[in-house]
Amino acid sequence: MFGFIRGRIDQVSEDNVVIDTGGVGYNVKISSGTFAALPGIGEEIKLYTYTCVREDSFCLFGFLSRDDLEIFKKLITVNGIGPKGGLAILSVMSADDLRFAILSGDAASITKAPGIGKKTAERVILDLKDKVSLEDTLIQKEMQAVPDITGGTMQQARKEAVEALTALGYSAADALHAVKNVQAKEEADVETILKLALKNMF
Repeated sequence: MFGFIRGRIDQVSEDNVVIDTGGVGYNVKISSGTFAALPGIGEEIKLYTYTCVREDSFCLFGFLSRDDLEIFKKLITVNGIGPKGGLAILSVMSADDLRFAILSGDAASITKAPGIGKKTAERVILDLKDKVSLEDTLIQKEMQAVPDITGGTMQQARKEAVEALTALGYSAADALHAVKNVQAKEEADVETILKLALKNMF
């Protein structure tokens, strides 16, 4: 119903923000991550919203980026994950970290969300593994921004090294940081980059 809401922040708590849009205050449910990134009271903000209408309630869920909104929409298609569950997951991990958890089968990271058990986390991975990809992530965009003079072979090797590190249980951010800091020769393969990246982890 509402694509986004723009207005001044009137009130804010860890899970809700009231946005004044010219005399009307909208209650918008938010994640802990969104809460931490909000500007101060009285500042203008734009939140991309999802409208949840039920017999006994009408709720808005807000996100600072379209990317967060889109991953939230995917989450709530999973059986057992409602809007509150989706928000809980995005309160303990970013959209990119969630994608990496799904792609690497890391149910443990998803279970850190309140109310999300192992079976539910495994269902998230099973249902969404074909609906997310590395190409959707900020990490992929950052890797593409790294200068590459090898015709794409070095970029591909670095990309595969990032994927391997996340599969080993490292966070997406740590994996990207380690791989980006690797000083390797142009002809370096995935194994070489991975070994050097692992040294950067310590």
